[in-house]
Amino acid sequence: MTALPTRKLEAYRYADIAALGDVWDALAAPEMLHIAAGESVQQIWLPTHDDTQIRRAQITLAAGASAHIYALNSAVRYGRYEIDVSLEDGAHFGLNAAIIGGGSATLEIITTVRHIGVGGTSRQVIRNILGGTATGSYLGKVAVARGAQQTDSEQSVKAMLLGRGATANAKPELEIYADDVKCAHGATVGELDREQLFYAAARGMDPATARALLLEGFIGGLWDGLDDPAIRDAASTALRAIA
Repeated sequence: MTALPTRKLEAYRYADIAALGDVWDALAAPEMLHIAAGESVQQIWLPTHDDTQIRRAQITLAAGASAHIYALNSAVRYGRYEIDVSLEDGAHFGLNAAIIGGGSATLEIITTVRHIGVGGTSRQVIRNILGGTATGSYLGKVAVARGAQQTDSEQSVKAMLLGRGATANAKPELEIYADDVKCAHGATVGELDREQLFYAAARGMDPATARALLLEGFIGGLWDGLDDPAIRDAASTALRAIA
Protein backbone atom coordinates (compact mmCIF):
# COMPACT_ATOMS: atom_id res chain seq x y z
CA MET A 1 0.00 0.00 0.00
CA THR A 2 1.46 3.35 -1.02
CA ALA A 3 1.32 6.15 1.50
CA LEU A 4 -1.60 8.52 1.38
CA PRO A 5 -0.87 12.18 0.67
CA THR A 6 -1.34 14.64 3.50
CA ARG A 7 -2.65 18.19 3.57
CA LYS A 8 0.94 19.38 3.84
CA LEU A 9 1.07 18.84 0.08
CA GLU A 10 -0.36 21.90 -1.68
CA ALA A 11 -2.43 19.86 -4.15
CA TYR A 12 -4.18 18.11 -1.23
CA ARG A 13 -4.58 21.09 1.09
CA TYR A 14 -8.39 20.87 1.05
CA ALA A 15 -8.81 17.18 0.20
CA ASP A 16 -10.95 14.69 2.09
CA ILE A 17 -8.11 12.37 3.07
CA ALA A 18 -10.42 9.80 4.65
CA ALA A 19 -12.48 9.49 1.46
CA LEU A 20 -9.30 9.37 -0.59
CA GLY A 21 -8.02 6.54 1.56
CA ASP A 22 -11.05 4.39 0.69
CA VAL A 23 -10.09 4.38 -3.01
CA TRP A 24 -6.35 5.11 -2.94
CA ASP A 25 -5.09 1.61 -3.71
CA ALA A 26 -7.59 1.19 -6.54
CA LEU A 27 -6.74 4.45 -8.30
CA ALA A 28 -5.72 3.99 -11.90
CA ALA A 29 -2.87 5.91 -13.47
CA PRO A 30 -3.84 9.23 -15.06
CA GLU A 31 -5.44 9.03 -18.49
CA MET A 32 -2.70 9.82 -21.01
CA LEU A 33 -3.81 11.84 -24.02
CA HIS A 34 -1.53 13.08 -26.79
CA ILE A 35 -3.10 15.40 -29.36
CA ALA A 36 -1.14 15.41 -32.60
CA ALA A 37 -0.23 18.60 -34.44
CA GLY A 38 -3.25 20.41 -35.80
CA GLU A 39 -5.78 17.99 -34.28
CA SER A 40 -8.66 18.93 -31.97
CA VAL A 41 -10.28 16.96 -29.13
CA GLN A 42 -13.30 17.66 -26.96
CA GLN A 43 -14.26 15.76 -23.82
CA ILE A 44 -17.26 15.93 -21.48
CA TRP A 45 -16.65 14.79 -17.92
CA LEU A 46 -19.87 13.79 -16.18
CA PRO A 47 -20.36 12.66 -12.58
CA THR A 48 -20.86 8.97 -11.92
CA HIS A 49 -23.16 7.34 -9.36
CA ASP A 50 -20.22 6.72 -7.01
CA ASP A 51 -20.15 8.70 -3.77
CA THR A 52 -16.41 9.20 -4.29
CA GLN A 53 -15.24 10.06 -7.78
CA ILE A 54 -11.67 10.80 -8.88
CA ARG A 55 -10.59 11.41 -12.45
CA ARG A 56 -7.10 12.34 -13.63
CA ALA A 57 -5.73 13.23 -17.04
CA GLN A 58 -2.32 14.11 -18.44
CA ILE A 59 -2.58 15.85 -21.80
CA THR A 60 0.13 16.88 -24.24
CA LEU A 61 -0.75 19.19 -27.11
CA ALA A 62 1.54 19.27 -30.13
CA ALA A 63 1.95 22.38 -32.27
CA GLY A 64 -1.40 23.84 -33.31
CA ALA A 65 -3.42 21.18 -31.46
CA SER A 66 -6.38 21.97 -29.22
CA ALA A 67 -8.28 20.29 -26.42
CA HIS A 68 -11.38 21.43 -24.58
CA ILE A 69 -12.85 19.79 -21.50
CA TYR A 70 -16.35 20.44 -20.18
CA ALA A 71 -16.61 19.06 -16.66
CA LEU A 72 -19.18 18.74 -13.88
CA ASN A 73 -18.00 17.75 -10.40
CA SER A 74 -20.97 16.95 -8.15
CA ALA A 75 -20.00 13.81 -6.22
CA VAL A 76 -22.04 13.18 -3.08
CA ARG A 77 -19.06 12.65 -0.77
CA TYR A 78 -15.79 13.48 -2.49
CA GLY A 79 -15.03 14.47 -6.06
CA ARG A 80 -11.59 15.31 -7.41
CA TYR A 81 -10.55 16.18 -10.97
CA GLU A 82 -6.84 16.51 -11.75
CA ILE A 83 -5.67 17.81 -15.13
CA ASP A 84 -2.06 18.33 -16.23
CA VAL A 85 -1.60 19.90 -19.67
CA SER A 86 1.48 20.79 -21.73
CA LEU A 87 1.15 23.07 -24.77
CA GLU A 88 3.61 23.38 -27.62
CA ASP A 89 3.68 26.17 -30.26
CA GLY A 90 0.25 27.61 -31.05
CA ALA A 91 -1.65 25.00 -29.07
CA HIS A 92 -4.87 25.76 -27.18
CA PHE A 93 -6.42 24.32 -24.03
CA GLY A 94 -9.87 25.16 -22.67
CA LEU A 95 -11.61 24.07 -19.47
CA ASN A 96 -15.20 24.94 -18.61
CA ALA A 97 -16.13 23.35 -15.31
CA ALA A 98 -18.77 23.52 -12.59
CA ILE A 99 -18.58 22.34 -9.00
CA ILE A 100 -22.05 21.79 -7.52
CA GLY A 101 -22.24 20.37 -4.02
CA GLY A 102 -24.43 20.13 -0.95
CA GLY A 103 -24.47 18.23 2.30
CA SER A 104 -20.91 17.70 3.52
CA ALA A 105 -19.37 17.04 0.09
CA THR A 106 -15.77 17.95 -0.68
CA LEU A 107 -15.21 18.77 -4.35
CA GLU A 108 -11.96 19.77 -6.03
CA ILE A 109 -10.52 20.71 -9.40
CA ILE A 110 -6.73 20.83 -9.63
CA THR A 111 -5.09 21.94 -12.85
CA THR A 112 -1.54 22.54 -14.05
CA VAL A 113 -1.23 24.15 -17.47
CA ARG A 114 2.32 24.24 -18.81
CA HIS A 115 3.00 26.60 -21.71
CA ILE A 116 6.26 25.36 -23.23
CA GLY A 117 5.86 26.63 -26.81
CA VAL A 118 5.40 30.00 -28.47
CA GLY A 119 1.93 31.47 -28.97
CA GLY A 120 -0.07 28.99 -26.89
CA THR A 121 -3.43 29.94 -25.42
CA SER A 122 -5.43 28.61 -22.49
CA ARG A 123 -8.79 29.53 -20.98
CA GLN A 124 -10.12 28.12 -17.72
CA VAL A 125 -13.59 29.07 -16.46
CA ILE A 126 -14.71 27.55 -13.15
CA ARG A 127 -18.06 28.12 -11.42
CA ASN A 128 -18.91 26.78 -7.95
CA ILE A 129 -22.34 26.50 -6.31
CA LEU A 130 -22.18 25.21 -2.76
CA GLY A 131 -24.82 24.56 -0.11
CA GLY A 132 -24.99 22.87 3.28
CA THR A 133 -21.47 22.47 4.66
CA ALA A 134 -19.97 21.55 1.29
CA THR A 135 -16.45 22.63 0.36
CA GLY A 136 -15.49 23.44 -3.22
CA SER A 137 -11.87 24.14 -4.21
CA TYR A 138 -10.03 25.14 -7.35
CA LEU A 139 -6.22 25.08 -7.41
CA GLY A 140 -4.97 26.09 -10.82
CA LYS A 141 -1.37 26.75 -11.82
CA VAL A 142 -0.31 28.23 -15.14
CA ALA A 143 3.42 27.83 -15.78
CA VAL A 144 5.00 29.73 -18.68
CA ALA A 145 8.45 28.45 -19.59
CA ARG A 146 11.37 30.53 -20.81
CA GLY A 147 10.95 31.01 -24.52
CA ALA A 148 7.16 30.53 -24.45
CA GLN A 149 6.61 34.05 -25.77
CA GLN A 150 3.18 35.32 -26.88
CA THR A 151 1.47 33.04 -24.40
CA ASP A 152 -2.12 34.13 -23.70
CA SER A 153 -3.72 32.56 -20.62
CA GLU A 154 -6.77 33.33 -18.47
CA GLN A 155 -8.33 31.82 -15.35
CA SER A 156 -11.76 32.88 -14.07
CA VAL A 157 -13.10 31.40 -10.82
CA LYS A 158 -16.43 32.39 -9.27
CA ALA A 159 -18.27 30.79 -6.38
CA MET A 160 -21.86 31.11 -5.14
CA LEU A 161 -22.50 30.13 -1.52
CA LEU A 162 -26.06 29.12 -0.63
CA GLY A 163 -25.52 29.05 3.12
CA ARG A 164 -23.16 30.20 5.85
CA GLY A 165 -21.80 26.68 6.32
CA ALA A 166 -20.48 26.29 2.76
CA THR A 167 -16.86 27.04 1.87
CA ALA A 168 -15.18 27.99 -1.40
CA ASN A 169 -11.42 27.97 -1.90
CA ALA A 170 -9.71 29.43 -4.95
CA LYS A 171 -5.99 29.54 -5.67
CA PRO A 172 -5.23 30.59 -9.24
CA GLU A 173 -1.46 30.78 -9.65
CA LEU A 174 0.89 32.13 -12.30
CA GLU A 175 4.54 31.16 -12.74
CA ILE A 176 5.99 33.13 -15.64
CA TYR A 177 9.53 32.99 -17.04
CA ALA A 178 8.84 34.75 -20.37
CA ASP A 179 8.46 38.51 -20.78
CA ASP A 180 6.08 38.82 -23.76
CA VAL A 181 2.90 37.23 -22.42
CA LYS A 182 -0.71 38.00 -21.52
CA CYS A 183 -1.75 36.16 -18.37
CA ALA A 184 -4.66 37.02 -16.11
CA HIS A 185 -6.64 35.45 -13.31
CA GLY A 186 -9.49 36.43 -11.06
CA ALA A 187 -11.53 34.88 -8.24
CA THR A 188 -14.74 35.98 -6.50
CA VAL A 189 -17.00 34.46 -3.84
CA GLY A 190 -20.54 35.71 -3.22
CA GLU A 191 -24.17 34.93 -2.51
CA LEU A 192 -27.39 35.15 -4.49
CA ASP A 193 -28.35 38.74 -5.22
CA ARG A 194 -31.29 39.65 -2.98
CA GLU A 195 -32.34 42.45 -5.31
CA GLN A 196 -32.62 40.00 -8.21
CA LEU A 197 -34.64 37.62 -6.03
CA PHE A 198 -36.94 40.48 -5.02
CA TYR A 199 -37.30 41.55 -8.66
CA ALA A 200 -38.38 38.03 -9.61
CA ALA A 201 -40.80 37.78 -6.68
CA ALA A 202 -42.34 41.14 -7.58
CA ARG A 203 -43.27 39.67 -10.96
CA GLY A 204 -45.03 36.69 -9.47
CA MET A 205 -42.23 34.14 -9.44
CA ASP A 206 -42.12 31.90 -6.38
CA PRO A 207 -38.85 31.97 -4.36
CA ALA A 208 -37.77 28.43 -5.30
CA THR A 209 -38.22 29.07 -9.01
CA ALA A 210 -36.44 32.42 -8.81
CA ARG A 211 -33.54 30.87 -6.94
CA ALA A 212 -33.22 28.02 -9.43
CA LEU A 213 -33.35 30.44 -12.37
CA LEU A 214 -30.54 32.59 -10.98
CA LEU A 215 -28.38 29.55 -10.29
CA GLU A 216 -28.96 28.18 -13.77
CA GLY A 217 -27.88 31.53 -15.17
CA PHE A 218 -24.73 31.53 -13.04
CA ILE A 219 -23.39 28.38 -14.70
CA GLY A 220 -25.37 28.31 -17.97
CA GLY A 221 -22.73 30.04 -20.07
CA LEU A 222 -20.25 27.24 -19.37
CA TRP A 223 -22.00 24.96 -21.83
CA ASP A 224 -22.49 27.42 -24.69
CA GLY A 225 -21.51 25.84 -27.97
CA LEU A 226 -22.18 22.28 -26.81
CA ASP A 227 -24.76 20.37 -28.83
CA ASP A 228 -24.85 17.49 -26.35
CA PRO A 229 -27.36 18.34 -23.55
CA ALA A 230 -26.03 15.70 -21.15
CA ILE A 231 -23.88 17.96 -18.99
CA ARG A 232 -26.48 20.72 -18.90
CA ASP A 233 -29.12 18.21 -17.76
CA ALA A 234 -26.78 16.72 -15.17
CA ALA A 235 -25.99 20.18 -13.80
CA SER A 236 -29.71 20.99 -13.52
CA THR A 237 -30.27 17.75 -11.61
CA ALA A 238 -27.41 18.57 -9.24
CA LEU A 239 -28.77 22.07 -8.67
CA ARG A 240 -32.24 20.78 -7.82
CA ALA A 241 -30.67 18.52 -5.20
CA ILE A 242 -29.11 21.43 -3.29
CA ALA A 243 -31.22 24.51 -4.14
